Amino acid sequence: MKKYVLMSFVAFVIVNNVMAQDTKVEETIAITDKKHEVRLGALKLLAGPIFEGVYEYVQDSNRGFGAAVLLNFNSENEYPENYSITPFYRMYFQTKEDYGAKGFFVEGFTSFFGGKNYLDDYLTLQDDSIRFREREENFFDISIGLALGKKWINSAGFVFEIKLGGGRNLLNTSEFDALVKGDFYIGYRF
Repeated sequence: MKKYVLMSFVAFVIVNNVMAQDTKVEETIAITDKKHEVRLGALKLLAGPIFEGVYEYVQDSNRGFGAAVLLNFNSENEYPENYSITPFYRMYFQTKEDYGAKGFFVEGFTSFFGGKNYLDDYLTLQDDSIRFREREENFFDISIGLALGKKWINSAGFVFEIKLGGGRNLLNTSEFDALVKGDFYIGYRF
């Protein structure tokens, strides 16, 4: 009897292994499990050769943090920044949606930036005439501020975002007192 039970078990294992199909389950990662996001500022890139790239780490469906890097390739345009690094922290408020970390958000940021001040000088000459002269001066400043925006994301991971905000300059080395941040961003979550 033991011999028949053992032979039946061995036959079952052999038949099961021969007849088993080699099925591969395609692993797809849900968009809620993707944590990294990159975006590009579209309006700045189209208006003047100004590159703004953004990286965001999605901590969960309510929060995210990251940094933006801006490079102005045409320092002769009237954009106030030639370069900036802007770390930020975000809180999302529409978390009942399928993909998380999307919808309306509030962002706190600190921007470290530099550019050029255009200063007007009036010189009085020996003959009491006045001569006007314009000169450029490089500056570095730090700004702290808030931004509001909205982010949309589809199931494939493509992101579209609108953001507008402002910050107060802390060092007062630039000719303006406040900094405006914002753009239309296009990106991808992976």
